Amino acid sequence: MASRFVDRAVIQVAAGDGGNGCASVHREKFKPLGGPDGGNGGHGGDVLLVVDQNVHTLLDFHFRPHATAGNGRQGQGSHRAGAAGETLELKVPAGTVVLTEDGEVLADLTTPGTTFVAAQGGRGGLGNAALASKARKAPGFALLGEPGEARTLVLELRSVADVGLVGFPSAGKSSLISVLSAAKPKIADYPFTTLVPNLGVVTAGETVFTMADVPGLIPGASEGKGLGLDFLRHIERCAVLVHVVDCATYDPGRDPLSDVDALEEELARYTPGLGGELADRPRVVVLNKIDVPEAAELAEMVRPELEARGMPVFEVSTATRQGLRELTYALGGIVEQYRAEQPSPEAERIVLRPQAIDDAGFTVEPDPEEPGGFIVRGARPERWIRQTNFSNDEAVGYLADRLNRLGVEDELARQGARPGCPVTIGGVTFDWQPSTPGVVTHLAGRGTDVRLEDRSRVTAAQRKEARRIRREGVPEDDDELDEE
Repeated sequence: MASRFVDRAVIQVAAGDGGNGCASVHREKFKPLGGPDGGNGGHGGDVLLVVDQNVHTLLDFHFRPHATAGNGRQGQGSHRAGAAGETLELKVPAGTVVLTEDGEVLADLTTPGTTFVAAQGGRGGLGNAALASKARKAPGFALLGEPGEARTLVLELRSVADVGLVGFPSAGKSSLISVLSAAKPKIADYPFTTLVPNLGVVTAGETVFTMADVPGLIPGASEGKGLGLDFLRHIERCAVLVHVVDCATYDPGRDPLSDVDALEEELARYTPGLGGELADRPRVVVLNKIDVPEAAELAEMVRPELEARGMPVFEVSTATRQGLRELTYALGGIVEQYRAEQPSPEAERIVLRPQAIDDAGFTVEPDPEEPGGFIVRGARPERWIRQTNFSNDEAVGYLADRLNRLGVEDELARQGARPGCPVTIGGVTFDWQPSTPGVVTHLAGRGTDVRLEDRSRVTAAQRKEARRIRREGVPEDDDELDEE
């Protein structure tokens, strides 16, 4: 069974979640509290799209549209960091264009080996060893790992070809590409025989170029009729468009001039998604099937008018191979000229462009659904919310300190926020308890650590008093009673 050709697929990709940090305290003999030693969580795996020259269709994504990378592992004690999640690589053919659901082009993948990050893995949370500071020497909490990015992407395959063959159904495009190259497309005498684009490699002297056979166009193809709309994208990269005209058609309502006019109208209505206009591409007209006497006479009649439009005209016959050599070298010359006019390609290099997720900017605006409430938006506050374990009081206090240093509390106070009013950050709503100077309020404990609150240890003053009692034998309180 022949494999299906799929040139468009919708996929759902999900990167791995980052692992949680570990809250641990080093313990060994004679060191019951040896300091925090919790390791960081591992980063989640990315989902990558990699161009592979051995892949020619998007068929795999048609049957398996969901892709998920590995999650990062949680950190452990003794400063052991969690393992990073496994990166998932998805192989795509050259010429794949990555778009959003709204049609925005994210990447144009044409060179083998090119890599595109389809979904970014979540960062691992910091362990309490990384959170230790002079003010917080023994953190009893760790940060949570961030969730991985999940998105829906549209993949479209737009063939990388130098020459595009366009024409009405059964005009002889498949026959032409079969005799000019080693491609073996299906050939028959009924409309829409070609259901998928065919690619062939053509050699003209020292020039080698690729040729794409686009399925037949009909009037209205640019509006979705027939097969044209689905496959017009395959001629967007072509250096030259070739009108293949059937001069031996038995349709009384068609002739070479009207066929060319109808195709030109459809090409003018189609807007390439990669930019540019098809009207700027060079045109060549091929009058096919001149081995039929009536077709040869018709070709002689229409040739002067087509040449008057500035289009090179070639009379060919795929059956007898008449005129094919001249056509091949003419197309090779046009392709060479087009390549010479293009800017010289530079060697590809990897450029790292980190996303500005740590942007200090944030906005505070009234909550339209909560009277007296406010909504805080910003990359850093929302990221801190995702990292916070709200079941840990000390972690919540750490979050409050970070928001205060960023200036969120000052901005809330400036806009008239009252203690106890609801504030929403990153989808989490809590009652605001300010800690900025100038705001009079009674604050509850930001965070607690039971190890620091343990008062069972003997203080220095108690040890000094115990030594005095052992030396003198009388407590200070008893001396005072005797004097009275």
